[in-house]
Amino acid sequence: MSAARILIIEDDDLQYELYEEALGDYTLFRSTTASDAMKDLAQLQPQLIILDHILARGEQGLDYLGEFRELLPYVPVIIVSGALEAQQQLDALQGPRRAHYCIAKPVDLEELARTVETALAECGEAEVVRRFSALERSKRVDAQELLSRSTDRLSRQTQIRQQLGRSGERPNISALARQFRVARRTIIRDLQELIRRGELPLAVYPGALTETDSPEEN
Repeated sequence: MSAARILIIEDDDLQYELYEEALGDYTLFRSTTASDAMKDLAQLQPQLIILDHILARGEQGLDYLGEFRELLPYVPVIIVSGALEAQQQLDALQGPRRAHYCIAKPVDLEELARTVETALAECGEAEVVRRFSALERSKRVDAQELLSRSTDRLSRQTQIRQQLGRSGERPNISALARQFRVARRTIIRDLQELIRRGELPLAVYPGALTETDSPEEN
């Protein structure tokens, strides 16, 4: 089994060397800014992100947390910082676009290694499986509907991938939205997921990882 891919967003060279020492069993990728990391997500397809808060070029990691969680909803994010107040840490760990863990600097490397191991084992795909299992065990009236939506999404994405593979052309978002009777933003999210999973090359639709839909286009 190949080593898990970890994207480390850290501008301090010494700190990154410590990460290399503590996480040597994994495949590590590095970016010194969150904005640069966003550009590389499709190619790297990380299974975990370690995000420092104070970064190069004056960037702050928490400002990008929501975007990372939007593009990679099932990839665990560990926030690392010595500059966050207690309330900021709590805020980062709450809400639908929350980080999974928050570790203070100076980093305890043993704690970091344990946290990474736990995150890879319990978050990501494993978290999705647990959610579906919980739905099946529950008596919720809408459980079957939620499962059906997930199946429909995967079916639609498969058809989109096949269509684009045959045509070799850039996708027409509006035409796909009409074909599948969904909103344009839904098609954009489908393309984002397909590219992130490596089922479509980024060259097919370079704007998929940054494009958003405006209300007047729905």
